[in-house]
Amino acid sequence: GGARTLALTVFFAAIGGTFQYGYNISIINAPTSYIQNFINDTYMERWGTGLDIPQVTLLWTFIVSAFSLGGLLGALLAGPMAVRFGRKVSLLLNNSFLLVGAVLVLTCKLAKSFEMIILARFLVGINSGVSMNIQPMYFGESAPKHLRGAVAFSSAVFTAFGIFFGQVVGLTELLGSEPLWPYLLASNALPALIQLVTLPWFPESPRYLLIDRGDKEACVQALGRLRGGKVPPLEMEEMLQEQQMSSALKSGSSAPAKTPWSLFKDPNLRLQLRTVMTASSAMMLCGNDSIYFYAYYIFLEAGIPPEKIQYITIGTGASEFTASLLSNVLIERVGRRYLLIGGYSLMVCWTIVFTVALTLQSQGVTGMPYLSMACVFAYILSFGLGPAGVTGILPAENFDQTARPAAYMVAGSLMWISLFLVGMLFPFIVNGLGNYCFLPFLVVCLVSAVVLGRTMPETKGKTLVEITAEFDRKNGRALQVEEPEEYQLGKASSLATM
Repeated sequence: GGARTLALTVFFAAIGGTFQYGYNISIINAPTSYIQNFINDTYMERWGTGLDIPQVTLLWTFIVSAFSLGGLLGALLAGPMAVRFGRKVSLLLNNSFLLVGAVLVLTCKLAKSFEMIILARFLVGINSGVSMNIQPMYFGESAPKHLRGAVAFSSAVFTAFGIFFGQVVGLTELLGSEPLWPYLLASNALPALIQLVTLPWFPESPRYLLIDRGDKEACVQALGRLRGGKVPPLEMEEMLQEQQMSSALKSGSSAPAKTPWSLFKDPNLRLQLRTVMTASSAMMLCGNDSIYFYAYYIFLEAGIPPEKIQYITIGTGASEFTASLLSNVLIERVGRRYLLIGGYSLMVCWTIVFTVALTLQSQGVTGMPYLSMACVFAYILSFGLGPAGVTGILPAENFDQTARPAAYMVAGSLMWISLFLVGMLFPFIVNGLGNYCFLPFLVVCLVSAVVLGRTMPETKGKTLVEITAEFDRKNGRALQVEEPEEYQLGKASSLATM
């Protein structure tokens, strides 16, 4: 019963959470030309003259960039929302941004306003920024220790599934045609409605109820539902200990939440914060989203007819989805550290091969376009195998309850800023470096693998106290503990007893 409740909680939280992030990244690609025509036609009807191609491209860039800017705002809102409303209620409230955005895109043709599309994408970005931070937090706090990694990694699985599903729905035979593109962009309202109907029936994060709200009775009820009716004594003791570590005073009191600024000032959390910041920035700066963009031109050079490329592109989404499923199985066996560092190391290798293939392809060497295609799929597989999912788990495992929302705010902000920068700079990188355009991403992947290898301990199957002790050892500090006391249920145990 507990496993079923946990699985359904994960599904209904993710279907309106990180699934939406992947889905909304994907569905904007199919109607690109239709939306650009709509912009030009609307402008001509208003002012009696059309726009030049660079002007249309600039307005299209605003539509694309609005998603990243909205995501940045959502990441900043996620921390205060998670503390004030709780993890589950924040996810439910977050759907309001999507529903308003869906109404805007459905009525933009009637209103003859392309500005409504920009506003809609901004609201969708806010939704994604909130869900990308709060959902992994919710999962990490609700799952038992031995499943924490796999449950938290499911956020990446649903993101990859959203990308794949969006590519399928965006086919011209479905919603990717000229008359139906507003319905394609508004189709994200359906998962939002599913979550609004189903998620209220499932429990809130037990750790939030105990540590943030100070409600031990509600925590016991939520934990019992998630564990099949029985509250595991050791897990409850661990949460009570974390409550004690988080400066909660007595039963019924709540611990004050940290701010991002207080994280930067705390020397005891500096190494944890540096690790999370490196991983979060690298996830977007590594070029995985850019390789999706570049895939069209690679497939075109490989001799695939333009009208068939949309079907081949679905394979890129399927690759990341397959890799995320495989990594979900491996994460509790191999561990977070090896998946993350191994993923970036493989991406370094594929970037080198990819650059060589592009260079030889420009010289007319036979077979190089097919090698480039293979590198695209291998690069995406390597990303999905490690960085795509492990990155989102790190703030949940490396910070206590009071610092976790602020850590996700910092990580999420860096992710969205990095995504915005890559989206804006990549066309200039392609024009400036040509066949060597992926060398900057090689540097990012290489530096990330080295830095994370030096600073990040393995967190698989460890409590927060054990993870903190690992960081303390890396910082050269010895963790002081009290003398062992007799273990008693219902009382927070000391570190030595645990």
